[in-house]
Amino acid sequence: MPILQPADPYLDTAGEALRRRIFLTRGENGESLCLRPDFTIPVCLSHIAAEGILPGRYSYLGLVFRQNRAEGAEFRQAGIEDLGDGDRPAADARALADALAGLKVAGVLGDLDIVLGDQGLFEAFLAALGLPDGWQRRLVRTFGNDALLTAALDDLATHDGHALKGLDPALHALAKARDVAALAGRIETVMEESGLAFTGGRTPAEIAARLVEKVAVAEASLDDAALDLLRRFLAIDCRLSEAGDRLQALAEAARLDLGAALGFFDARNAALANVGVAPSTLRYRAAFGRPIDYYTGMVFEMRVPGANEPLAGGGRYDRLLTFLGAKTPIPAVGFSLWLDRIEAAASGPAGGRT
Repeated sequence: MPILQPADPYLDTAGEALRRRIFLTRGENGESLCLRPDFTIPVCLSHIAAEGILPGRYSYLGLVFRQNRAEGAEFRQAGIEDLGDGDRPAADARALADALAGLKVAGVLGDLDIVLGDQGLFEAFLAALGLPDGWQRRLVRTFGNDALLTAALDDLATHDGHALKGLDPALHALAKARDVAALAGRIETVMEESGLAFTGGRTPAEIAARLVEKVAVAEASLDDAALDLLRRFLAIDCRLSEAGDRLQALAEAARLDLGAALGFFDARNAALANVGVAPSTLRYRAAFGRPIDYYTGMVFEMRVPGANEPLAGGGRYDRLLTFLGAKTPIPAVGFSLWLDRIEAAASGPAGGRT
């Protein structure tokens, strides 16, 4: 995989936490390029370009580059990307088990803290609560960032429509009625009367669609009972072996239908046991996510107890390959091993313990 990669796929999918750490440059034709900040996107792009056979598993080993004051800008990374396996619970379990095996082969033989979250389950819970699509998207974007998620929940609890102050009443009424066609016509008239050009900016139809979503988000609120349910869901922090029962009890008490998400959760736990990873040895945190936007399901990290940075991390990203240009949806899951951290952990006082 070339060290120099097209930047747009990262800028469009990776999330703000990674975007601000990317080393950017320009090609001779003006295209945006970057030093490779991870391997997942290049592996996926290579698979799409080669029209690779599915299912397929790809391994990698090499340098990645991220701005990082604490650890330097170059990191050695290894990992596996598992593309096209339709048995998602089994593929998830295999990825986590392989990451754990990789750490042990590298000499990390002591205890590990392994935490698992599930963005798909979070999305299912939001949908079951009946939140508007705009609010669901906002909350999903904050998943894994405790501060942003807390701020969004506080905003949802106290929202008074302040973001709409100053909006023309006629535009407000059309947006509230979700009449996009009429709203676009009204916006076009206002722009023409104001002498504003359409060239180079968003069209009236695009502005109308965004305004409809903005009004829906600004005027949405959750009653106290529903907001309490969401907070109770996010507060779940227990052994993975106990999580299914706790989630089921919460859903039943609230009469929420989580659809296939809860069944998938239980199937993955069974698959983990089948590959020798006892769910009782993992921690499930409902609010846990990873700061990369392309994840869609299970996410996990493994670290030495007390450490800030993970030795291994990964998750499921079922929508990424379609976004990158695949002709059909491709289920995908993978993980990365941070080799420099692993080397330090393996040589430490607890790393080589048997």
